[in-house]
Amino acid sequence: MGEQRAILVTGASSGIGNATSKRLAAAGFAVFAGVRKEHDAREMQRHHENLRPVTLDVTDADSIAHALDVVRSSGLPLHGLLNNAGIALGGPLEYLPLDELRRQFEVNTFAPIALAQAALPLLRAARGRIVSVGSIASRFGAPFVGPYCASKAALASLMDSLRAEIAAFGVPVVLFEFAAVKTPIWEKGRSLSAELRGRLPQRALDDYAPFVGALGRQIDHEERNGLDPQSVAAAIAAAFTARTPRPRYVIGRQAKVQAAVALLPHATRDKLVRKVLGIP
Repeated sequence: MGEQRAILVTGASSGIGNATSKRLAAAGFAVFAGVRKEHDAREMQRHHENLRPVTLDVTDADSIAHALDVVRSSGLPLHGLLNNAGIALGGPLEYLPLDELRRQFEVNTFAPIALAQAALPLLRAARGRIVSVGSIASRFGAPFVGPYCASKAALASLMDSLRAEIAAFGVPVVLFEFAAVKTPIWEKGRSLSAELRGRLPQRALDDYAPFVGALGRQIDHEERNGLDPQSVAAAIAAAFTARTPRPRYVIGRQAKVQAAVALLPHATRDKLVRKVLGIP
């Protein structure tokens, strides 16, 4: 590969970020793996000599600046930024606290732009690339996961704009869209949802109990039948090594089906979604 090049990965402690970091390290890249806990940093460091854990909270400007300083001080050209960190929040929009909606956007939408802004001087110098993990959920708003769908839709739109704006600088911008992937985001989402349910008024729990139960069953199904993170990692790693990566990658049969569903007339699509979820 010649001179070693660096890639900064957010959300590298588990799931897609972890699998992709290890694959990129094995391919010879110096991977600055963003994690939030010391324990995760030690685990990553033990796995491969090319893994260089860096403490990174994607919602904190000082933390982002520190991570980029670490990359800069390495003297290695920054070949890529992988915006992978994300959370999944949900609940009935009628009762959802707005601070929870803001929290969803801070992590899934604003953080990738903050990282891109901080990394672009290095990326422009090295003619690197920005790769972001989106979701096929961005194609339409499903019930009770509106915050997640909306945050990924906004991310997709911002990446489209960014791609056009920086194309002249030789920095490609790539977005990946998947459906379900077998990662800890599901368990984290359950924990966050349980916390949220504890803050909702009893009326909300009474009004939406059948719907939330149906959604829970669907989430369990998605988790069991999701893509293997290793196959997703292989696709993302390929986007970092391709001479000319595509602007968007839709990965997996389920994602392609959902992309087609998104094109249906609204009334037809709504009826189909409610039927799949088993809600009236």
